[in-house]
Amino acid sequence: MTNEFNQQQDIDGDGRTVRDLLSNRKYSIDYYQREYRWQTKHILELLGDLSDVFIDRYDEKHERSEIANYRHYFLGSVILSSKENTKFIVDGQQRLTTLTLLLIYLWHQLEDDDDKLQLSPLIFSQQFGKKSYNLQVDEREAIMDALYSGKSLPDVSQSESVTNISERYKDFVEHFPEELKDNALPFFVDWLLENVHLVEITAYSDRDAYTIFETMNDRGLSLTPADMLKGYLLASIIEPSARTRASDVWKSKVAKLQELGKEEDADAIKSWLRSQYANTIRDRKRGATSGDFDLIGTEFHRWVKNNADDIGLVRGDQFCSFIEKDFAFYSEWYRRLRQAADRITPELECVYYNAQNNFTLQYPVLLAALRTVDEESLCIKKLRVIASYI
Repeated sequence: MTNEFNQQQDIDGDGRTVRDLLSNRKYSIDYYQREYRWQTKHILELLGDLSDVFIDRYDEKHERSEIANYRHYFLGSVILSSKENTKFIVDGQQRLTTLTLLLIYLWHQLEDDDDKLQLSPLIFSQQFGKKSYNLQVDEREAIMDALYSGKSLPDVSQSESVTNISERYKDFVEHFPEELKDNALPFFVDWLLENVHLVEITAYSDRDAYTIFETMNDRGLSLTPADMLKGYLLASIIEPSARTRASDVWKSKVAKLQELGKEEDADAIKSWLRSQYANTIRDRKRGATSGDFDLIGTEFHRWVKNNADDIGLVRGDQFCSFIEKDFAFYSEWYRRLRQAADRITPELECVYYNAQNNFTLQYPVLLAALRTVDEESLCIKKLRVIASYI
């Protein structure tokens, strides 16, 4: 184990089949995780991969016991943080959510009751007549109930995750391969449960879980620097209610920024950090090293971690304030400036004219003058003066 990890705790890694990973087990979604964001292309890729590996060996003359000799398929890793007798998914909820949707679809397609029976414990458990889904997320319970029971769908417009869950289930209905249906279906289900594998990595502290999460995603998985920064900041907040509160603030502000465009959350963070903390910039000469301004532009999540002491991020309450006060303030003003750049706004007309002249770096310049204690009228006055000057 490297020195990055907490030496007082173990980190476990185990290979799991789909059956092992989901059968009568409960998972909660941790704050590191994004919304469920798989799109149709991801479902098509998954179905294509699974179908190709299964069909390569499938023969309708086989007995089902022959499936044990079929090829195996590796679906990736799942990182868990074990705390308070609960396993939280730090990384991998996209896969596990998708697997659950696939299992619900397969459950509906199977005709034999015994075949259906083996799938049910992988989707939910039941106690005192009440279902409890193996992925425990309150806002998703209604949509999961509807999909499993075949009832009409609830309103899915209020949550990105719920909307995508509904749409991705439709993808399974519309795009499930014909060659896996009918007689092949029970064979495919057996193969999926026993021959598809994931690696389960379990950490016993949030910091260890985050370090694994950061390391793996720095090495090629598709999480953004904004996701990585969120994970680092929240993992450093010790008090659970404060962490939840900060997570809600982050989620709300990012959602508003992404209404402006897909990358606007990252651009807002870059502008904020550059405006308040960038003291150096790379010289325009050969061999010069990158400064704060440059590093924030390329890897701001790592820059914050490496400069935490200088920023004033030592205690959990400081990390909490960094999100609730600083990020909330500067992301909101960035959002308003971006809107002013797209259309003429009273008192901020020059922001629009600067944007029309392709002055793309005006945002950190404008934000640099603002302080979190400034009242709105003072912020407007500062922004108007600076925008007209530059």
